[in-house]
Formats: sequence, C-alpha cells, structure tokens
Amino acid sequence: MEINLKIDVNFLYKKILQESFDEIGIDYSILSPTMVKINGQLDSVKLKSLSNKLLSYGITIISDPKEMIVQKIKNLIAELVKPNQENIAVNTSFYLCENLGYSYGYLASLFSELTMTTIENYVILQKIEMVKHLMQNHELTLTEIAYQLNYSSVAHLSSQFRKTTGLSPSEFQRILFRKKNGFSKTGDTVQAEC
Repeated sequence: MEINLKIDVNFLYKKILQESFDEIGIDYSILSPTMVKINGQLDSVKLKSLSNKLLSYGITIISDPKEMIVQKIKNLIAELVKPNQENIAVNTSFYLCENLGYSYGYLASLFSELTMTTIENYVILQKIEMVKHLMQNHELTLTEIAYQLNYSSVAHLSSQFRKTTGLSPSEFQRILFRKKNGFSKTGDTVQAEC
C-alpha cells in the first residue's frame, strides 16, 4: 500500500512554534517561519527550555550574529522568489543591501563562507524549488511560470531546471503525472512530498 503525503511546511513550522512558545509561557509574535519576536524579557531558564523543546523538532535557535545575517538573506530570497507582480523587476543584490544595510560584497562573502555556496546559486536553487512547487500545485504553463519567476525565457528556465535537477521540466511533469495516477514502480511505500 502506498500513501502519498503533501506537507505544508510553513503551516507545520507555525504549529510547532505556537505549541512550543505557548507551552513554555512565552509572549511572542511569529514574523516568519524562521523569525519570532519575543514580546518582553526572556529569562535564561525559559530560553533553555525553549531551546530544548525546539531542538526536539530539529529547530535550532541562532545566536551567532553572522548566522543571523545569513538566515535573513535566506528569508529575503524566499520572499523574492515567491511569484508576485512586485518582485518581477527586483535586483537581488540591491534588495538584500537595502533590507539588511550591508554592502553586497560583505553579504556575498559572508553567505559563501557560512553556506559554501554563492547567493546567486542559492537564488537559482530556490527558484527551481518554486518552479517544482508551481508545477505540482498549480495549473500553470511553463511560460506562465517563467514570467512569474522573472526568467528571461522558457529556454532559460528549462536550462537552469535541467542543470539543477538533471531533468527537463517536461520529464519532471511526466514523473509527477505518473505519481499522481498511481504508476509507481515501487512496492508498498509511504512517500512524503515537501
């Protein structure tokens, strides 16, 4: 028997955060899946309890200032690759500098140092993940996806998709179709899609 699961990662993060903060009795506001504002003071006992609780879910509280900047870069890029009209003509380097208040050279160097990849490569990876998401969950053509994600052409999107995944977008769509319609060649498995 095979059970396919679709997981809303943002909902899952929010639920884990809500339950963890509420259980420990911390007043908070969730700003994003990776950023929480603590309303008021947080003593070391509650911080330790929160850290242990979140760690049980594989979530680590970032305390290193450099890691915080890298996480903020990742959050801004995640916002930037979401399809919407406002992001169509946004320059990534300008956007990061404007929102973080550092030079792009510093941000690029720090990001590469801590992640072992470039900001440009990370943007490409995030865009390809968004392409996969849009192909799985929306009835959009590749042309519409290319436009929404600010690709210069479908050929450019297809080229990046193949370089990143090893598959063309049409090959990926065929795999999705087979999975949706139960044409899997595996035996009894449980698969989760994120």
